[in-house]
Amino acid sequence: MRRALAALAFVLSLGCAVPRSLPGDAYPGPYWVNPKTSAADQVAQWRQAGRTADATLMERISLRPQAEWPLPERVEQEVRDLTGAAALAGRVPVLVAYNIPHRDCDGLSQGGADDADEYRLWADAFARGIGQRPAVVIVEPDAIAHLLGGCDAAPSEERLDLLAYAVGQLKRGPATKVYLDAGHSGWINDMDQLSQALREAGVGQADWFSLNVSAFQTNAASAEYGHRLSAELGGKHFVVDTSRNGNGPYSGAGSWCNPPGRALGTPPTASTGDPLIDAYLWIKRPGHSDGACRGGPAAGKWWPEYALELARAAKE
Repeated sequence: MRRALAALAFVLSLGCAVPRSLPGDAYPGPYWVNPKTSAADQVAQWRQAGRTADATLMERISLRPQAEWPLPERVEQEVRDLTGAAALAGRVPVLVAYNIPHRDCDGLSQGGADDADEYRLWADAFARGIGQRPAVVIVEPDAIAHLLGGCDAAPSEERLDLLAYAVGQLKRGPATKVYLDAGHSGWINDMDQLSQALREAGVGQADWFSLNVSAFQTNAASAEYGHRLSAELGGKHFVVDTSRNGNGPYSGAGSWCNPPGRALGTPPTASTGDPLIDAYLWIKRPGHSDGACRGGPAAGKWWPEYALELARAAKE
């Protein structure tokens, strides 16, 4: 009963109606399932080709909510379209704001705005696209952890200022919940350093922080880490990306880039059983490549074979 009430309170806090479970509704939770995804297209293709068993496995991905990562081009219209479709469905979309200059510390997911002025204009457009509609936004995965880990390409003061600016603009939306990303439990060990950077980046304006985006740390490791960080931040709640952590982290080389033997983790839910973890979310889109490693396509591209392995190994 406590978990159900906590989940209900979380949904109501998002400023939207509680979604109704309809007959045949594969996902009755608060988050929006976009019917137009690479996983959904793959299910249709495989069913048409007679690969029924594989199509059924792929539905472990296609029928569950995943975060949307709007591209910088036409970001205002894309965000408006996504939040509008979710609102019509009576659900809450999860969006990722991912355009910081020197994104991914110029690694395989490099890109981002050319400079600070361009980034501020982009953040403005992202916020306008949401408007009054409900949304959950994850702000700049890995941006702070990369900075603390030694990203020489990114000026520290500028990056922290830009993150704070983005948080502030997004929080202008009356039904927008903002999570400032804090990396994962296997990365930054100095809690004082991490909490100070988060404060300078606007975590005080944000609602919560996020952990484990695109990573593989277990729920238990993320919970322990998150509780320690929360204590440094005055009791802030957090969310955990469980999209690919079903088998925990890979112990071999290149553990972050398309590691083998991984599995889908806990399906998205606002009922976590932990008073500080407000939700488990699939922020990284399962089956989208980490980069051109282990035979995978470029970062962000759909890789059906990898998606199928994640689904086949899933325990839930």
